[in-house]
Amino acid sequence: MKTEQALFANDTFYLTFTSKDFDTMDRLWANDHPVLCIHPGWPALTERQDVMESWKRILENPGQPGMDFYNASALVVGNVVLVTCYEELSGSIMVATNGFVEESGEIKLFHHQAAPCAEPPPPTSAQTGHAV
Repeated sequence: MKTEQALFANDTFYLTFTSKDFDTMDRLWANDHPVLCIHPGWPALTERQDVMESWKRILENPGQPGMDFYNASALVVGNVVLVTCYEELSGSIMVATNGFVEESGEIKLFHHQAAPCAEPPPPTSAQTGHAV
């Protein structure tokens, strides 16, 4: 898997979040590979059904705003690509890690974790993505 593919999938993840498109979110997550999702303040979710139920609840929340994301960078670890970036949501900044694997010829998300970031770096124009 190439880093460009994982970065594109990362962009897709944030655009899907902002557009509240549950069907695309469901297709983005791995089916066969183990999954792990840790939303800020939530317990770790390790079953795909629980992960998808969490996203359904979040995306169906009419008060859930979209977010901007920036400074995405990729780290290849064997057959996994970890993408780190910063999420700006309702005036707060989170640091996030999203893990991607290839599954049946497609790039799939298997890991997401976000946590508050006390001292986030400023966005760099070359690495800024906006989920609008």
